[in-house]
Amino acid sequence: MNADFQQTPNNLCPYCSAAFETFDGLKAHVVAVHKTEPLPKPDGLIQLTVNGQSHKLLVAPEWTLYQVIHDKLGLTGVKMFCDRGACGSCTVIMDGRPILSCMTLAIECDGKTIETAEGIAEAGHPLIDSYVNHHTMQCGYCTPGFITTAKALLDRNPEPNESEIMQALAGNLCRCGTYPQHPKAVLEAARTLKEEHSK
Repeated sequence: MNADFQQTPNNLCPYCSAAFETFDGLKAHVVAVHKTEPLPKPDGLIQLTVNGQSHKLLVAPEWTLYQVIHDKLGLTGVKMFCDRGACGSCTVIMDGRPILSCMTLAIECDGKTIETAEGIAEAGHPLIDSYVNHHTMQCGYCTPGFITTAKALLDRNPEPNESEIMQALAGNLCRCGTYPQHPKAVLEAARTLKEEHSK
Protein backbone atom coordinates (compact mmCIF):
# COMPACT_ATOMS: atom_id res chain seq x y z
CA MET A 1 0.00 0.00 0.00
CA ASN A 2 1.29 3.45 -0.91
CA ALA A 3 2.56 5.30 2.16
CA ASP A 4 0.72 8.46 1.06
CA PHE A 5 -2.62 6.80 1.70
CA GLN A 6 -4.23 7.46 5.05
CA GLN A 7 -6.46 4.57 6.10
CA THR A 8 -8.25 6.58 8.78
CA PRO A 9 -7.36 9.90 10.34
CA ASN A 10 -6.17 8.21 13.55
CA ASN A 11 -8.11 4.98 14.33
CA LEU A 12 -9.27 6.58 17.58
CA CYS A 13 -12.91 6.34 18.56
CA PRO A 14 -14.43 9.82 18.18
CA TYR A 15 -16.63 9.11 21.23
CA CYS A 16 -14.29 7.66 23.85
CA SER A 17 -10.81 7.92 22.22
CA ALA A 18 -10.21 4.17 22.44
CA ALA A 19 -7.45 3.16 20.00
CA PHE A 20 -7.82 0.40 17.42
CA GLU A 21 -5.30 -1.29 15.14
CA THR A 22 -7.74 -1.64 12.25
CA PHE A 23 -10.61 0.31 10.74
CA ASP A 24 -12.87 -2.75 11.04
CA GLY A 25 -12.14 -2.84 14.76
CA LEU A 26 -12.97 0.85 15.13
CA LYS A 27 -16.19 0.52 13.11
CA ALA A 28 -17.32 -2.56 15.08
CA HIS A 29 -16.64 -0.74 18.35
CA VAL A 30 -18.63 2.35 17.30
CA VAL A 31 -21.60 0.21 16.21
CA ALA A 32 -21.51 -2.05 19.29
CA VAL A 33 -20.86 0.55 21.98
CA HIS A 34 -21.98 3.94 20.66
CA LYS A 35 -24.68 3.32 18.03
CA THR A 36 -27.51 4.59 20.22
CA GLU A 37 -25.58 7.63 21.44
CA PRO A 38 -25.86 11.02 19.79
CA LEU A 39 -23.04 11.99 17.50
CA PRO A 40 -19.98 13.55 19.15
CA LYS A 41 -21.06 16.95 17.82
CA PRO A 42 -23.74 18.61 19.98
CA ASP A 43 -26.08 19.27 17.02
CA GLY A 44 -25.47 15.85 15.47
CA LEU A 45 -24.26 17.34 12.18
CA ILE A 46 -20.98 17.25 10.34
CA GLN A 47 -19.85 19.86 7.85
CA LEU A 48 -17.88 18.91 4.76
CA THR A 49 -16.60 21.01 1.90
CA VAL A 50 -16.78 18.77 -1.16
CA ASN A 51 -15.50 20.11 -4.48
CA GLY A 52 -15.81 23.63 -3.15
CA GLN A 53 -19.41 23.27 -1.92
CA SER A 54 -20.28 23.25 1.77
CA HIS A 55 -22.59 20.53 3.09
CA LYS A 56 -24.11 19.99 6.54
CA LEU A 57 -25.13 16.39 7.02
CA LEU A 58 -26.67 14.28 9.75
CA VAL A 59 -24.85 10.93 9.61
CA ALA A 60 -25.16 7.63 11.43
CA PRO A 61 -22.16 6.66 13.58
CA GLU A 62 -21.23 3.69 11.36
CA TRP A 63 -21.47 5.47 8.00
CA THR A 64 -18.31 5.67 5.99
CA LEU A 65 -17.20 8.72 4.09
CA TYR A 66 -17.84 6.69 0.92
CA GLN A 67 -21.52 6.27 1.86
CA VAL A 68 -21.90 10.01 2.47
CA ILE A 69 -20.17 11.09 -0.75
CA HIS A 70 -21.64 8.42 -3.05
CA ASP A 71 -25.05 7.69 -1.57
CA LYS A 72 -26.00 10.98 0.12
CA LEU A 73 -24.29 13.57 -2.10
CA GLY A 74 -24.67 11.56 -5.32
CA LEU A 75 -21.05 11.84 -6.44
CA THR A 76 -20.83 8.47 -8.15
CA GLY A 77 -17.22 8.90 -9.31
CA VAL A 78 -16.30 7.49 -5.90
CA LYS A 79 -16.54 3.74 -6.51
CA MET A 80 -16.97 0.67 -4.31
CA PHE A 81 -14.91 -2.29 -5.45
CA CYS A 82 -13.41 -4.18 -2.51
CA ASP A 83 -14.84 -2.38 0.57
CA ARG A 84 -11.61 -3.35 2.35
CA GLY A 85 -9.18 -0.55 1.49
CA ALA A 86 -7.27 -2.72 -0.97
CA CYS A 87 -8.18 -1.37 -4.42
CA GLY A 88 -8.15 2.46 -4.35
CA SER A 89 -11.40 2.85 -6.30
CA CYS A 90 -12.97 4.87 -3.47
CA THR A 91 -10.06 7.32 -3.23
CA VAL A 92 -10.80 10.96 -2.52
CA ILE A 93 -8.48 13.79 -1.55
CA MET A 94 -9.07 15.02 1.98
CA ASP A 95 -7.12 18.08 3.13
CA GLY A 96 -4.56 17.42 0.41
CA ARG A 97 -4.00 13.70 1.01
CA PRO A 98 -5.45 10.75 -0.88
CA ILE A 99 -7.58 8.67 1.49
CA LEU A 100 -9.69 5.57 1.16
CA SER A 101 -13.25 6.73 1.75
CA CYS A 102 -14.49 3.19 2.44
CA MET A 103 -12.07 3.00 5.38
CA THR A 104 -12.90 6.36 6.95
CA LEU A 105 -15.86 7.06 9.23
CA ALA A 106 -17.85 10.10 8.18
CA ILE A 107 -18.02 11.34 11.77
CA GLU A 108 -14.22 11.69 11.74
CA CYS A 109 -14.37 14.13 8.83
CA ASP A 110 -16.16 17.11 10.32
CA GLY A 111 -14.69 20.33 8.94
CA LYS A 112 -12.65 18.58 6.25
CA THR A 113 -12.15 19.66 2.65
CA ILE A 114 -12.62 16.90 0.09
CA GLU A 115 -12.02 16.63 -3.65
CA THR A 116 -13.47 13.93 -5.87
CA ALA A 117 -12.93 13.11 -9.53
CA GLU A 118 -15.99 15.21 -10.39
CA GLY A 119 -14.40 18.29 -8.82
CA ILE A 120 -11.09 17.63 -10.57
CA ALA A 121 -12.92 17.40 -13.91
CA GLU A 122 -15.00 20.52 -13.27
CA ALA A 123 -11.82 22.46 -12.51
CA GLY A 124 -10.44 21.50 -15.94
CA HIS A 125 -7.38 19.72 -14.56
CA PRO A 126 -5.14 18.44 -17.38
CA LEU A 127 -5.21 14.93 -15.92
CA ILE A 128 -8.65 14.45 -17.47
CA ASP A 129 -7.48 15.11 -21.03
CA SER A 130 -4.21 13.22 -20.57
CA TYR A 131 -6.07 10.16 -19.28
CA VAL A 132 -8.24 10.26 -22.39
CA ASN A 133 -5.26 10.86 -24.70
CA HIS A 134 -3.38 7.84 -23.34
CA HIS A 135 -6.38 5.48 -23.24
CA THR A 136 -5.86 4.76 -19.56
CA MET A 137 -9.23 3.12 -19.13
CA GLN A 138 -11.15 0.23 -20.57
CA CYS A 139 -14.19 -0.32 -18.37
CA GLY A 140 -13.36 2.93 -16.55
CA TYR A 141 -14.49 1.78 -13.11
CA CYS A 142 -11.12 2.37 -11.45
CA THR A 143 -10.31 5.59 -13.33
CA PRO A 144 -11.68 8.13 -10.81
CA GLY A 145 -9.57 6.60 -8.04
CA PHE A 146 -6.46 6.76 -10.20
CA ILE A 147 -7.18 10.39 -11.14
CA THR A 148 -7.67 11.54 -7.55
CA THR A 149 -4.51 9.76 -6.44
CA ALA A 150 -2.55 11.24 -9.35
CA LYS A 151 -3.90 14.73 -8.64
CA ALA A 152 -2.79 14.51 -5.01
CA LEU A 153 0.67 13.47 -6.23
CA LEU A 154 0.93 16.40 -8.66
CA ASP A 155 -0.23 18.83 -5.97
CA ARG A 156 2.59 17.61 -3.74
CA ASN A 157 5.21 16.96 -6.43
CA PRO A 158 4.57 18.85 -9.69
CA GLU A 159 7.46 17.14 -11.54
CA PRO A 160 7.39 13.45 -10.57
CA ASN A 161 9.43 10.87 -12.40
CA GLU A 162 7.97 7.58 -13.63
CA SER A 163 9.11 5.68 -10.55
CA GLU A 164 7.48 8.21 -8.22
CA ILE A 165 4.25 8.00 -10.20
CA MET A 166 4.22 4.20 -10.05
CA GLN A 167 4.83 4.30 -6.31
CA ALA A 168 2.04 6.85 -5.77
CA LEU A 169 -0.43 4.76 -7.82
CA ALA A 170 0.59 1.44 -6.26
CA GLY A 171 -2.53 1.35 -4.09
CA ASN A 172 -4.90 1.57 -7.09
CA LEU A 173 -5.96 -1.63 -8.85
CA CYS A 174 -7.25 -2.03 -12.41
CA ARG A 175 -8.93 -5.27 -13.46
CA CYS A 176 -8.45 -4.35 -17.13
CA GLY A 177 -4.65 -4.06 -16.80
CA THR A 178 -4.17 -0.46 -17.97
CA TYR A 179 -1.14 0.06 -15.69
CA PRO A 180 1.46 0.98 -18.39
CA GLN A 181 -0.64 3.96 -19.53
CA HIS A 182 -1.03 5.71 -16.19
CA PRO A 183 2.55 7.02 -15.82
CA LYS A 184 2.39 8.35 -19.39
CA ALA A 185 -0.83 10.22 -18.64
CA VAL A 186 0.46 11.67 -15.36
CA LEU A 187 3.73 12.79 -16.99
CA GLU A 188 1.77 14.53 -19.75
CA ALA A 189 -0.45 16.27 -17.20
CA ALA A 190 2.65 17.39 -15.27
CA ARG A 191 4.13 18.88 -18.46
CA THR A 192 0.86 20.67 -19.21
CA LEU A 193 0.70 22.11 -15.70
CA LYS A 194 4.30 23.30 -15.98
CA GLU A 195 3.55 25.02 -19.29
CA GLU A 196 0.45 26.67 -17.84
CA HIS A 197 2.39 27.97 -14.84
CA SER A 198 5.19 29.35 -17.03
CA LYS A 199 2.80 31.53 -19.08
